[in-house]
Order: sequence, then structure tokens, then C-alpha cells
Amino acid sequence: MIGGLEEGGSGAGGISANGGAMGGPPAYGTAEAVARRSYGKLVAFLAARTQDVAAAEDALGDAFAAALSHWPRSGVPSNPEAWLLTVARRKMIDTARRARNGEAAAAELQLLAGRGESAGAGAEIPDHRLALMFVCAHPAIDAGIRAPLMLQTVLGFDAKMIASAFLTSPAAMGKRLVRAKNKIRQAGIPFAVPGREELAVRLGAVLDAIYAAFAEGWSIPDGTDLARRDLAEEALFLGRLVAGLLPDQPEALGLLALMLHAEARRPARRDEEGEYVPFAAQDTARWDWQMIGLAERLLLHASTLGSIGRYQLEGALQSAHVHRRRTGEGNWPMVLHLYDALHALSSSPVVAVNRALAIAEVEGAVAALEALYAATADVRLTEYQPYWAARAEMLARTGATPEACHAYEVAIGLERDPAVRRFLQRRREAVVSRCE
Repeated sequence: MIGGLEEGGSGAGGISANGGAMGGPPAYGTAEAVARRSYGKLVAFLAARTQDVAAAEDALGDAFAAALSHWPRSGVPSNPEAWLLTVARRKMIDTARRARNGEAAAAELQLLAGRGESAGAGAEIPDHRLALMFVCAHPAIDAGIRAPLMLQTVLGFDAKMIASAFLTSPAAMGKRLVRAKNKIRQAGIPFAVPGREELAVRLGAVLDAIYAAFAEGWSIPDGTDLARRDLAEEALFLGRLVAGLLPDQPEALGLLALMLHAEARRPARRDEEGEYVPFAAQDTARWDWQMIGLAERLLLHASTLGSIGRYQLEGALQSAHVHRRRTGEGNWPMVLHLYDALHALSSSPVVAVNRALAIAEVEGAVAALEALYAATADVRLTEYQPYWAARAEMLARTGATPEACHAYEVAIGLERDPAVRRFLQRRREAVVSRCE
């Protein structure tokens, strides 16, 4: 659950448009930007023909190392992605030539050189990255690591970002990813695009990865972090592709509706000075009504398909919040009812926190605190900022000022967004001032 408080050309040569050779810093900056923007696309393109994701990652890593060696001396190419792709493909050809003999090597070399047909008769998926995500959802891979594997392999997340998305430590997530890749190599799990009849079975993990990418991109509401903003747009693009590819899958429609509802509120999450505006205080006139209307139509269609799941429920929650735009008042009983259903379906601590906030609006702060305390057995909450912010707010409402101030301090320390930190600091100061 998102904090309920809330796609290269041909040829690899050329010099940068600046003209002449570029120095070290621009070269390194370009390599870093390309890694953030295009890593997953390049891996997906390299692996699309051979279905060897590990080899694609290794070759691309070598290509980036070559770039950091060559670009500072010879200049940044006009199309860095094409340069990297060409170098990586050559390295894969060299590796295949050294490792194999005879017909098998010839066939693989043809594929790597861009000739011949890709192995396998998988479904026609209209995007290399999305195809690779379905590959990463192979049933022989442990279910819990499929979405993180997609985030790393396809979308270029590092272990820290993935850990944050799944409320675990970077070290633990890094180890899980290494173990998963070792298992893939040792067990010889075939990385081939599945047939259309297999897509629905693999869909859940793909949706989880798309949602995690969207949530990370949505977390910087003013759009100042362009890499994160690109993530949200990429996730919406992938979500639309999945919904178009599998229009009879209600959860695919539910996820797209959920993301559209959230994206529709982005303009209202900052005021004219760039300060954070919490959901309850947002000017609903700044919400994108056209985007909301599309989300509503998707949810309505999903409701006719005969099953209910997490993303439909979360999309319905966002829909329930639209009630405030229409009437000026929150539909908190319906929000709580939906959170109860989602809580029964999911053990997510994020759901538990947001359910507690809904309880506060219906039953009061004391009942909300009881719900929060009931969730504290989940150790993941200790590093989850919205938990501490919610706890602080409920404590303040009950007059427990010292405890509320401590909870605000923890929340402030955990928050990455300066504007949200300032908001929390103001909330803490208001609590203190009431007792002076």
C-alpha cells in the first residue's frame, strides 16, 4: 500500500553534443544517469534473444566498466545506451564463442548478432522489460523473491531500494537475491518467455514489482527527483501494458486503477511554496478528474470479472476517498470497511497502519492506538516512518505529550523527504506548544 497518509537508436559512435572529448565528471555522470534510466531496458533487450539473464547482466556490467574507462578519454557518445548495448553484445558473443563449439555456438552467435529467431515460442508481449518480468516469475523461483528479482534485474533497483519497498534490511535482501540467482544458475531454470496460457499464473509477482516501482517513484511528490518520477511513469506504462495484455484479469485492472487514483492526486501534495500537504488537507480541485474517471471505469469493469483481490481493494479504497471531492466529507466508514477486508486478506504492516488511521476517524484515537499496538509485533514497523507518524498523532490526540514527541522524533529521523520532515517537525512543535 502506498503511504495512505497517502522507454535506443542505431549506432554507437559519436561525440557528445557539447563537441570534443569530455572530461571525467561528465562521463561518470552520464554513466550513472544511464544506469538509473536504462539498466533494465538494456538487460531485457540483451536477454530477449538468449533468455540468459545472468549473462546479460554480466555483459552489461562489463560494458559499463568499459564506458568508465573510455568515455573520460574519448568523450561521451551521442547515444550512450546504444554504445553500451553494442559493447555488451560483443562481450556476450566473445563469451559464447569461448564457451561452446559446433552448431550450438553458431545458433547462439546468430541470436546475439541479431539474426535468427529468439528461442522459445512465448507469448507476444509488447515490451522487452515486461517480457523479462514474466520470465522472472518462473514458478521454480521462490515466490517471495520473484518481485524483488524483477526490481533488480529489470528495473535497476539496488538492494537498498528493494529492501525499503519490502520493509526489510538491505543486507538481508542482498543475500536473498544472491541466493536466488545462484539457484537459477545451479538448477538450470529456463529463462524463456512464457506462453499466453501461463501469464495469468505469473501475474501476481509482476503486479507486485510494478506497484513497488510506482510507490518508490511516487514517494517524491514534487517531482524534484527525476529518476524517481521516471519510475512512477515507467510503472504506469507497464501497468497499462499488462492491463491491455490481460484485460480479463481483474487484479491487473485494479492495480492500474490504484496507480491512476494516486497519480491523480500528485499536484495537490505540495502547496505553492513546495511544502508537503497531507491527504486530509489537500485541495481536491487540484486532483486530476480525467485520470480519476479512467480509474473508476477500470474498477467498475474489474468488479464484473468474478473475483476480488488486493489491488482491487486498494483501488476501491482510493475510490472511496474521491467521495470527499464530490461531497466535501470523507467516507470513513466505507474506508474502514475496505481496510478490514484488506487486512483479512493481507498481513502487510502498511495495511495495519492505514487501517488504524481509518479507525481513528470512525472510533477515535484510543481505538486507533489499540490497533497500532496490536501491530507492533511485526518488527518491520520499527523502521517504517508512517507507523511512527501515525502513533505520534494518536498519542497527541489522547494528551500523551511526551510519548507523542518521542514518536514524532523517530518519524522525523526516518523520513527522507525534507518537506515531509518539516511537516512532522511542525506537528511536533504544535504538540509541545499546547502544553506550555
